Amino acid sequence: MNRIKPQRSPYNRVERLRSERIYNGMPARELGTEGWHKPWSGGNGGNCLEAMKLADGRIAVRQSTDPDGPALIYTSAEITAFIEGAKAGEADFLLS
Repeated sequence: MNRIKPQRSPYNRVERLRSERIYNGMPARELGTEGWHKPWSGGNGGNCLEAMKLADGRIAVRQSTDPDGPALIYTSAEITAFIEGAKAGEADFLLS
């Protein structure tokens, strides 16, 4: 009897391989150019952080003025803790 093997989608394989290669400090250009967003904009002349949600739920952050520079990779829990802490004033010491 001839069995038909289910074929994996090439998309899943690409995403799996891509997520295995994602590491903290990697060149942001390796994550591609699509999907980067500036979470907020201020009066800093366009010098902003850009963030991208990755397929596995982690978040990549890069400097907008250096899109080929390093990407910092955070878990969603780390980003949540940072945002909630900043909203609560825990990062206010950075402003003075």
